[in-house]
Amino acid sequence: MNIGILTGGGDCPGLNAVIRGAVHAGAVRHGQTYTGLRRGWKGLLERETMPLSRESTYHILDLGGTILGSSRTNPYSRDGGPEAAVASIKALGLDGLVAIGGEDTLGVAQKLHADFDAPVIGVPKTIDNDLSGTDYSFGFWTAVQIGVAAIDRLKTTAQSHDRVIVCEVMGRHAGWIALECARASGADAMVLPEIPMGVDEVCSILRRRRDAGQDHAVVVVSEGAQFEAHEGEQEIDEFGHVKLSDRGVGEYLAKAIEDTMGWEARAVVLGHTQRGGTPLAYDRSLGTRLGVQAAEMIAAGRFGRMASLRGEEVTDVSLSEAVGRLRTVPVAEVENAQVFFGES
Repeated sequence: MNIGILTGGGDCPGLNAVIRGAVHAGAVRHGQTYTGLRRGWKGLLERETMPLSRESTYHILDLGGTILGSSRTNPYSRDGGPEAAVASIKALGLDGLVAIGGEDTLGVAQKLHADFDAPVIGVPKTIDNDLSGTDYSFGFWTAVQIGVAAIDRLKTTAQSHDRVIVCEVMGRHAGWIALECARASGADAMVLPEIPMGVDEVCSILRRRRDAGQDHAVVVVSEGAQFEAHEGEQEIDEFGHVKLSDRGVGEYLAKAIEDTMGWEARAVVLGHTQRGGTPLAYDRSLGTRLGVQAAEMIAAGRFGRMASLRGEEVTDVSLSEAVGRLRTVPVAEVENAQVFFGES
């Protein structure tokens, strides 16, 4: 069997571990060969490929990013795109296709399977950890650790200058990164996309800190958090999402805090630093396990499904279940973290 493999959407620590896991397990256990598709769905549409072998993927386990490259190309946003994708699968002689990505990349995979019975499977990739079909996606804990390490440093400079520092972390629709960064770093407040919060509410928490004798504070905010008076950048990508790179929610909140309270505030945007660099051991291991599972699913003909982590077990679920809804932060998790906000 000749299997195609692609990585779509934002890069993520652990992507190369998945590629390596699939290529090695497929070759050793099932005699599969793998063809890499360059830059996600774009590579499939344009039939831009690269060979993959056990030798060429042996040393990529600890590398960040993706050796295949990525893009936010959406075949369903282009005239004849889905038909062209299916035609490319046939023209390249692919017996199966492994799509590694988040809600958008896997949404395309699900549609191609539903509309054309395309032989595709998915592997969950998102640092936002917002796919409902898996308990965790690889790359998430690396992104959290990068955030916590940065906040630990920001706390010392906030303390030195009696400032509020607003740390903006990634998270478009789900605030899992902000939640865990705030909880693990001992931040003083957090703002998530799931829980609407006005500037006055944030300032109320900070006043309690200041009234208790705290002369500095750190606030963690998701890039996708909404504030009524803040509109920000509205450029749209191929999947219909607002591009958040220039939206500046962290800058907005820092200025609003300073204007409202007269407390000097600064903003730091971690942005793509949370995506890059060496993956943690956990994400290397999980990525490898999911890659091996992908090879097993292909061999068994379990198309239209996604490799998944349930508890400690790697299994698989239907792609429709995986992309049917976003996995957002529940209220109980927010309340658990909020116990510490406003305390001295």
